[in-house]
Amino acid sequence: MPARPPMNTVSTVKGIDIMQAAPVRAIAIPSFTDAFRGFESLLMSGARRNAWTAVLEDRRRAKDRVETEHVLEAAATRTPQAT
Repeated sequence: MPARPPMNTVSTVKGIDIMQAAPVRAIAIPSFTDAFRGFESLLMSGARRNAWTAVLEDRRRAKDRVETEHVLEAAATRTPQAT
């Protein structure tokens, strides 16, 4: 494996030291479409979480409704007791 050159090298030309910069990597700038899709994904993940919370809340309300129904039916079929 060849040795890697140092990040910054110094060359001498006519008695003057010249510093050479390290190579620069190009970073791709996202397009508007990519940025929009990322933003949409972020919003949709929140929407999915909110939708799931709504589903769980509906299930809890349905369970409460059934329990209330049972209590009311039980109370309706009880005979009043004389005191």
